[in-house]
Amino acid sequence: MRLKIKKSGSFKFSKKYLGLISKSKVYDVADKTPITFAGNLSSKLKNDVYLKREDMQPIFSFKIRGAYNKIANLSSQQQKMGVITASAGNHAQGVANACKKLKVPCLIVMPVTAPEIKVKSVKRFGSKVLLHGDNFDQSSKKARQIAREQRLEFIEAFDDPLTIAGQGTIGKEILDENNDLDVIFVPVGGGGLLAGVGAWVAQNKKDIKIYGVEVEDSACLVEAIKSDKRVRLREVGLFADGVAVEQIGKNNFDVIRECVDGVITVSIDELCAAVKDIFEDTRVLSEPAGALALAGLKKYATKITNKRLLAISSGANVNFERLSYIVERSEVGENREKLLSIKIPERPGSFLKLCKVFGRSQITEFNYRFANKIDAHVLVGIKTENEDAFKKVKTMLTKNKFKFSDLTRNQISNDHLRHMVGGHKSIISERDSERLYRCQFPVRPGALMGFLKDFGSKWNISLFHYRNLGAAFANVLIGIEDKSKSANALEKHLKSLDYSFIEETDNKAYIDFLR
Repeated sequence: MRLKIKKSGSFKFSKKYLGLISKSKVYDVADKTPITFAGNLSSKLKNDVYLKREDMQPIFSFKIRGAYNKIANLSSQQQKMGVITASAGNHAQGVANACKKLKVPCLIVMPVTAPEIKVKSVKRFGSKVLLHGDNFDQSSKKARQIAREQRLEFIEAFDDPLTIAGQGTIGKEILDENNDLDVIFVPVGGGGLLAGVGAWVAQNKKDIKIYGVEVEDSACLVEAIKSDKRVRLREVGLFADGVAVEQIGKNNFDVIRECVDGVITVSIDELCAAVKDIFEDTRVLSEPAGALALAGLKKYATKITNKRLLAISSGANVNFERLSYIVERSEVGENREKLLSIKIPERPGSFLKLCKVFGRSQITEFNYRFANKIDAHVLVGIKTENEDAFKKVKTMLTKNKFKFSDLTRNQISNDHLRHMVGGHKSIISERDSERLYRCQFPVRPGALMGFLKDFGSKWNISLFHYRNLGAAFANVLIGIEDKSKSANALEKHLKSLDYSFIEETDNKAYIDFLR
């Protein structure tokens, strides 16, 4: 989705940032990062594509800029008392690095689910670490409590003028090196980077357009623009943890509405494809949030040619365990793999007839389980060079009277179905009583046991699939037998638990293969 922003036409809130950015102290610790020409992408997209390489900072993320600028501008008394913040990753490393440089006492509250590599990195800078809570919100609440009790300065991750100014030095560097650009793309979590870059570029080079980029399942800026006010999301996707923010920052939103031209949202598949693109042009493994701006650039570039486009590559602190999932989903994101549910008659020769339809097409996956004596559904993955090649496959399927459904973008199929064994429920059970839900729970020792204890013994679990994506939270698919007389008894029970359940009983993948 692309959403345009009706800019106010004034720089009421943005004007002050010109001075704050110019006076920023970031270069005591941060590097002036290069702008890299992405040759492979440029050829593929028929536009000149450039990457602003914030993945080359000492902490492999742009977060070092804003964190240092904020802490360096504290009074000597504030620095002496010490600082505190909450973070699961890059902001924590930025604060820790700044405090080491300035010799400021520092405590960082991190979720117990934070990747060990990031916890070790923070400790290596000499900061104290307190592991508390399963997610950022719980860690942040604890950190703010300690800040009040011990009179420590809380360092905001994005919603602070000095933090925004520190991130805004990226915009200044871009124009200093290459101001002959058409569009700049910026990743959006809380909006500090977009506000800083936007404030500088919009007031110094008005003919350059600026677009923020969000993941579809954590688009807090999109919802704020639609409502013309800041909105707190009920659900936030956690795959791109660096931009998993419930609400856009207040200071940031004020600036964005004055300086930014629009917002683009991308899927997880498109995000994973952008990670692969950055690797192919730079040999750097970007974290998902680090490739977000490029994913938006690619989406924007589909309808234009011969433009000069720049994306900020914002970070490379990727969890190694997540790579297999990124590789898998990148094929879908690049439209190089399709996942189909195909109905075939349950009789000899059906498989052979189906395979003849595919001809020499590369089959990436073929899953089948007997369901009944009349027909069956086959889950097939197919390599496709482009959309035209896929159209030919669909034409041949239709010609040979095979009914099929495209499950390529079906979340249940990608996260669960293609990794499960087994098949349909037993015909003995009450098929209509099963209801399907997906949720997430934290990846930590005892998490599964905790989930099952919280769930209780009143309701029978008829299906369960857990998948760890190498992140702080894992995806869970759960089937529940609902034999209650009350229509909403199950919903009441699920709402009482500390998990967010989304019902998927009508999902096509479930109906074809599991129900």
